[in-house]
Amino acid sequence: MTGVIVASVLLLSLGAAWLARVRSRHMSVETLLVADRALPAPMLFILTVGEIYSIGSIVAFPAGLYGHGVSYGYWFLGYLLLAFPVGYFVGPAIWQRAKQYDACTLPEVFGRHFKSVAFERLTAWACVIALVPWGQFQFIGLRSVLDTMGFSATPAAGLAGCAVIAFAYVALGGVRASTYVAFLKDVLMLFGIAAVGVGAICMQYKLSGGHADIVRPTLALPSGSSLVFAITTILYQGIGFYFQPSVTPYLFTARSAQAVRKAMIFMPLYMLMYPFAVFATIFALRFLPPLSNPNAVFFHVAGVLLPPWMVALAAAGAVLAGLLVLAATSLNIAAMMTRNIAPKLGRRHPKRAINLAVVLFLVLALVATAHAPAIMLTALNVSGYIGIQFASLWFLILTGWPASARIAGLGLFSGAGVAIALFASGVSLGGVNPGLIGLLANCAIVFCPLWRGRSAVHVHTKKDLL
Repeated sequence: MTGVIVASVLLLSLGAAWLARVRSRHMSVETLLVADRALPAPMLFILTVGEIYSIGSIVAFPAGLYGHGVSYGYWFLGYLLLAFPVGYFVGPAIWQRAKQYDACTLPEVFGRHFKSVAFERLTAWACVIALVPWGQFQFIGLRSVLDTMGFSATPAAGLAGCAVIAFAYVALGGVRASTYVAFLKDVLMLFGIAAVGVGAICMQYKLSGGHADIVRPTLALPSGSSLVFAITTILYQGIGFYFQPSVTPYLFTARSAQAVRKAMIFMPLYMLMYPFAVFATIFALRFLPPLSNPNAVFFHVAGVLLPPWMVALAAAGAVLAGLLVLAATSLNIAAMMTRNIAPKLGRRHPKRAINLAVVLFLVLALVATAHAPAIMLTALNVSGYIGIQFASLWFLILTGWPASARIAGLGLFSGAGVAIALFASGVSLGGVNPGLIGLLANCAIVFCPLWRGRSAVHVHTKKDLL
């Protein structure tokens, strides 16, 4: 029954993507990538939360609490709470710059602002490096969900089917199709998490009266280096969240800067689902035997508390969450490959080139998931230290600080290099997040007063091509 319900939901999602295609007057490259910059605030809200609250919300968040305790929840929820107020102020400004430069991809904003084609290509490669592990990580999450559904015997076939559906979303309607599918995903995901959380609350109330706990968890509050890590991670990821290549392009789709601002107001409401995930995790710690795989904790609790059809609906919501991020990430990567890195490939048939690049990425990501999942998990950590370093470029653009493309690139790659070097070496700096140190080094370079006089003269000249 689980397979039938999930398959029905996936077919319904394809119908939603087809509806997006039918309702589009035309299917240009701009429609595919930025929905013609026409999404009103409600649709932008649905699209953005659909991509932000991904499969990690239903798999990784409970798993992190289960395996690492309260400190994981502190920084995970803390940086989201900080990110939304930051997004309220910087989101409209980002949209205005994208509109000003008529940009459909992130590197186009950077290249046109700094008037450097070489810098546009360089930042495109950096964006791709940051995005590839994030897109591939969705396959890992999807595989975890498929395993809990009983499809562990044929994981390759299940993941291949997911890749086909993700490509269908892109081919049918691009970003607009993701918006329509996100409605369905949000309903199922919120329903599943709330149902499991309420079930866990009710069952804990019943069992605490007359049954001994199997495990008595020690949910110690973070202190020392773990507290420092939580605070610095909240600052680093909260401030840099909307500057990441995995998030910024969604803002380009808005109808206006005011639409971005209105959408940001309601972003925190979606976080109401996290307390239910916490209740489910606490139930697993108190009343269920220990699990060898923390990633399975949420659906293990769901299987204990809910009827099979409700578990299937929750699983369908998790699958849609992974597929949406996978489709959007593959589309962003394909757009940068065909428009910024190798523009000649997509000059005659841009939509066809983008679709072919999407297929290529999905195939390579699928192979990586099957043969090198451990390596890709390490790459995901590394890519995270690259993505937020783009914040320095946005600081330059939004403040109008005069800096050349050469200095901006030096800061970007120096910051990423410092963060990755600290992470790889394992050097402990009292628990400070290596990414924050890298970002501070990055900003120190690009905002150094020594460059100001020289950059003010050269930043807008045609000779400044790195």
